Amino acid sequence: MRSKRLPVFHSPLFRKLLVSAFFLIAATLLGLDFLLTSYIASRETQSVQRQLSSEARILREEVPDAVPERLEAWAKDVSRRAEARVTVIDPGGAVLADSEHDPETMENHGNRPEIRQAYAGQVGVAIRHSATLDRDLCYVAVSFPYRGAAGFVLRMAVPLEELNSAVAGVRWWLMGASLIALCAAMVIAYFFSERFAGRVSQLQSFAEHLVETRAAQDIKPGTDDELGALARSLNRMAAQLRDSLERLSLESARREAILSSMVEGVLAVDQEMRIIFCNESFARVIGVSGAIRERTPLLEVVRDAGLLDMLSEVLIADKPRKQRLALSAAEGRSFEVQAAPLSASSRRGAIAVLHDITDLERLERVRKDFVANVSHELRTPLTAIRGYAETLLEGALEDPANNRKFLEIIKAQAARLNNIASDLLVLSELESGKSAEQERLSIPSVLESALHTVESEARVREVQIICSPVEDVYVVGSKIRLEQALVNLLDNAIKFNRPSGQVRVEVMRATDGQVRITVADTGIGIPSDDLSRIFERFYRVDKAHSRAVGGTGLGLSIVKHVLERMNGRITVASELGRGSVFSITLPSCNAN
Repeated sequence: MRSKRLPVFHSPLFRKLLVSAFFLIAATLLGLDFLLTSYIASRETQSVQRQLSSEARILREEVPDAVPERLEAWAKDVSRRAEARVTVIDPGGAVLADSEHDPETMENHGNRPEIRQAYAGQVGVAIRHSATLDRDLCYVAVSFPYRGAAGFVLRMAVPLEELNSAVAGVRWWLMGASLIALCAAMVIAYFFSERFAGRVSQLQSFAEHLVETRAAQDIKPGTDDELGALARSLNRMAAQLRDSLERLSLESARREAILSSMVEGVLAVDQEMRIIFCNESFARVIGVSGAIRERTPLLEVVRDAGLLDMLSEVLIADKPRKQRLALSAAEGRSFEVQAAPLSASSRRGAIAVLHDITDLERLERVRKDFVANVSHELRTPLTAIRGYAETLLEGALEDPANNRKFLEIIKAQAARLNNIASDLLVLSELESGKSAEQERLSIPSVLESALHTVESEARVREVQIICSPVEDVYVVGSKIRLEQALVNLLDNAIKFNRPSGQVRVEVMRATDGQVRITVADTGIGIPSDDLSRIFERFYRVDKAHSRAVGGTGLGLSIVKHVLERMNGRITVASELGRGSVFSITLPSCNAN
């Protein structure tokens, strides 16, 4: 994997390492220089003190037993030969002779540290500033006997300028060597820091691009140190992370595909009622075209107070809810909404699933209406049969004038019950999806059978049936069911006609390869408000007239189901008081 590396001086880590190395090496070298200089100065001082001590021991044997006035000349001679200041002090601390200064002007030296040590029988050593000469001197003092008396002190001193010059030379040499060592160390630290910062930057870049697809190449460990171990750990973590991401991506794609293909609308919101997910079904439900952006406030796309209140209650109570809602944005369709909190998320939220139950509610209403209608239709003939049967049993059976009439009424109501039961069975069979025997049917033949069936009814009601010449056309379907549908249409056209009315039947082949059968009557007609409902079960336009002619209210519903099973359709046009026209369209087939 190639990563874009910044210039090395732009790296904070490189600068920190280099500056830290500089201060560490510089402090180490300065400390080493100080220690070495102090050590060398101490060694040089000790060497001078040892030399002066040796010379003082030798010279104290040479002090003459001369008068004190001649000691000054001796001190100056010894000073010239020893290249050191020489001073002679009596037991009381008075200076008897000094090679560098007039002893008469010098103060008492009895309290000087080196003098006190010499009085005590030791070799007195001291380094201090001389007020007499205004110089820093190194002093060494030894006691000696003078003219038979003990307690006299011979002191020798050398200036420290030479010692300091020697130490300064060594110090400058050490500083030069330290500077060279610092430069060399900084060069090494520079390359080490640059390489270390580069490896860290490479590891950082690799870690930052772990989740990207281009980070498929592992990083080279390079060395066996901690950074190499870190690189190997990152490689293992990258492999595991890529595997996890692939699984998560596949799982996410599966969930996305499942949720997107769901018929139910799915909506997920966060605790601020902002949309975090919704599928296309939900967008269609609320009438939004296109995708809804994530984090869109729900109030911007949904105005239904019921859904908003439900999700708010789920977020507050943190408990699932189930409720039926009729969404105004969905054109009043009804939904069963199941909402639950998103407890697994790092942030609170809620998810809602919208099940469209509009059709279920409609079917439930139809079922209730059907049960009510069936009960109502059955109650009327059953009540009549029971009433007349009880009347006969209570004595009317012996009444020759009415008993036959009562029995005929019972027979008619029983026939009506039988017709209702037969029509219900036919409807049940059609709605169950059971396929009847399919065959090629000749429309003229089926129509002729239907006309024969209703011929007697038309004659009784004085209705003329006019059938235009029929072209020999064929369709595929059930002969019994198609004949029954035609009989129902013809029977209605006859029963709801006026005396001396007409029923016209036409069969023609349409230009689109369809067969069209038209049944037109000159009857009472159908109000425009009832046209959309005449094919419903038990629906009657004129209930009193329908029951009077023995209708069950199921005939047109049977016609519609029969034609749908044959891939056909039926339409109606009617004008109140002038008649109705029913048109059947069926796909035709060849005779051969």
